[in-house]
Amino acid sequence: MDEGRALFVQIAEQVEASVLDGTLEEGERAPSTNELAAFHRINPATAAKGINLLVDRGILVKRRGMGMFVADGAREVLRAERRRQFADHHIEPMLAEAGVLGLDVETVVELIRARGVPGRGVG
Repeated sequence: MDEGRALFVQIAEQVEASVLDGTLEEGERAPSTNELAAFHRINPATAAKGINLLVDRGILVKRRGMGMFVADGAREVLRAERRRQFADHHIEPMLAEAGVLGLDVETVVELIRARGVPGRGVG
């Protein structure tokens, strides 16, 4: 666990990562608060707070008497959120710096294409 962020946020991020990478499929049962608490050796209330963040965002759904399950469409919701965060944290600052350097968007795109994405390529 990362000392810099609240434990409940880290729990939510861990479950999000599992949904994004397919470890937890849509419709599949998510780890319970007690399972998460035991695994991370934290208070179950802390784990519940992290899980409730995901419930509030529609990533997990409660099924009475059965537990928490990954909501239909959760993966795409998370991808859309991550895309927005990526644009806010990476693209916007990059374009601002490009403007300072006198680079237009087309030149930035050419620079990105020239570098490619490791293991995938771009374009």
